[in-house]
Amino acid sequence: MSESSVEKKQISKEGLEKYIEELNFLKGEKRTEIAEKIKEAREQGDLSENAEYDAAKNEQRDIELRIEEIENIIKNAEVVEKSDLKKGTIGVGSHVKLLYIKENDEVEYDIVGASEADSLNGKISNESPLGKELFGKKKGDVIEVQLTRGKLKVEILKVS
Repeated sequence: MSESSVEKKQISKEGLEKYIEELNFLKGEKRTEIAEKIKEAREQGDLSENAEYDAAKNEQRDIELRIEEIENIIKNAEVVEKSDLKKGTIGVGSHVKLLYIKENDEVEYDIVGASEADSLNGKISNESPLGKELFGKKKGDVIEVQLTRGKLKVEILKVS
């Protein structure tokens, strides 16, 4: 796959800043900490039966994988600013208040890029079924979302 065929993923400015912060921490402080753990474990002698050495090497591998993952996210990120959105229209970076009509339940979500999604903390992906249906809509619109458990009918109460 060529470099130009990699699909850009939308991400909020705040989300990108969090990834950059985590990357700097992992490449700096965390790498130094792991190198020290490995050095201390080596000094204990026989590496073939050294649990501390094995644990430190495994942690090092996990950190390097996370660094690679974050670098790919950053490289393929398309930062979406709230100012890029048409006023009152839902997109990445929008905060929405919804009414689940059947349940008569109000919920609030932030619409974020897929890599930032965290439904337990009210952040839903623009690529999720609900996020896709909300994209481009505005206050007062009523949408239906097909989920595995059936259809969900939602009214958009507020967009900011």
